[in-house]
Amino acid sequence: MKYAITHTTTYKYSFPVHQSYHVLHLTPAEVPSQCILNHRLTITPDPGTREDRLDYFGNPITLLAIEEDHDALIVSAESEIALMGWFAGDVNQGSSWESVAGDLVRRGNKARDVQQFVAASRHGRHIRMLADYAADAFPPGCPVLKGANALMQRIFDDFTFDPSATDISTPVERVFEARRGVCQDFAHLMISALRSLGLPARYVSGYILTHPPEGQMKLQGADASHAWVSVWSPEHGWVDFDPTNNVIPNGEHVTIAYGRDYDDIAPISGVLLGGGAHEVEVAVDVVLLDAG
Repeated sequence: MKYAITHTTTYKYSFPVHQSYHVLHLTPAEVPSQCILNHRLTITPDPGTREDRLDYFGNPITLLAIEEDHDALIVSAESEIALMGWFAGDVNQGSSWESVAGDLVRRGNKARDVQQFVAASRHGRHIRMLADYAADAFPPGCPVLKGANALMQRIFDDFTFDPSATDISTPVERVFEARRGVCQDFAHLMISALRSLGLPARYVSGYILTHPPEGQMKLQGADASHAWVSVWSPEHGWVDFDPTNNVIPNGEHVTIAYGRDYDDIAPISGVLLGGGAHEVEVAVDVVLLDAG
């Protein structure tokens, strides 16, 4: 599966920005399931300083410093990516969820690379009511991936996709009470529920191939960034689950970055001197080039 992806973000400021410093998570990660064939990042105006490196989690990032007056910032990421494989195992087999949680405790520092994704984060906290909500999906002795699959389906059934219900600052408790939100909310909800049971879960950002209604053309720029969840299994490593669509990714999800939650891997973050109010426009295109 080969994809061409364009992600363009345009900021328009009401007053000139005199200096700005940004961190970009827009370069696709090198994960086992995908190969980066081409990637180009274009920034207008040209930054005075640009550094490309890896963040703490191993994601590619770009650091920018723009030290000239500007009333707009345009960041465009163009990528060509081949997906080479995805999870094909049996979620009904493998270690029980209790043994996964207990093994991380027993192994201590030897499991720190996985254990850090059990620790609470701003959007992925330990919440008693979410542990209770997840409990039906994780009866005693249940394989960890089977439980994650059941929890994913329960979130899909119980919650309504509603872009007007939340923003990125909405606490997961409010999402849980309202039973409405978007992909980031459902990912954070699932992560919080899993961590509340002592299970490692990480937040994944990327893109998903969308399909227009039958008989209609796909609109240019109408796609969007997407978010889902990875759950740790001793037998399979990190396995992805998409609670927004109730699917284990199988060739239509492209990974950009992973972290504890959205805050770790926001597409564009930074600080400005000046600028006043601003408007943001985001256009994303995900095009299937070759189905393999």
